[in-house]
Amino acid sequence: MAPGNAPEGPAGGRVVVAVARFNEAVSRRLLDGASAMLAEHGYGHDRVDVMWVAGAFELPVALDRALASGRYDLAVALGAIVRGETPHFDVLAHETTRGLGAVALRRSIPVGFGVLTCDTLEQALARAGGSAGNKGAEAAEAAVATRRALERLGGDAAT
Repeated sequence: MAPGNAPEGPAGGRVVVAVARFNEAVSRRLLDGASAMLAEHGYGHDRVDVMWVAGAFELPVALDRALASGRYDLAVALGAIVRGETPHFDVLAHETTRGLGAVALRRSIPVGFGVLTCDTLEQALARAGGSAGNKGAEAAEAAVATRRALERLGGDAAT
């Protein structure tokens, strides 16, 4: 979508983007993609708050607190969980996903899911602006599209 033809975000609406610092080289690229996509949809940098957290596991609680404030129309969660030699990967991937889904349902506010779960750092980098696109941009676009779908249903999506 050309920036000149971008639909506006909700009047006065704000976005919170929570970003995991662990695997920061990947997370920063995801953030770049998400920020560009949000800007295309009318959410300029003055309407986007970025919140850094330690790792993917901390994303749900951070977003839950941010969304409880009532300041945000949508959220995006970004991070990368790279498989290691232990089952830790599976636990983190499952609990982060479950937690973010619970936050979206509890708050009735879209949470774009941009948490990569990859076998290698190379796979993660490919999905963070490399040969496989930018999943941060895709997560932001999904959150915006979901917000619009909720608005079409009527009523206040945040109640």
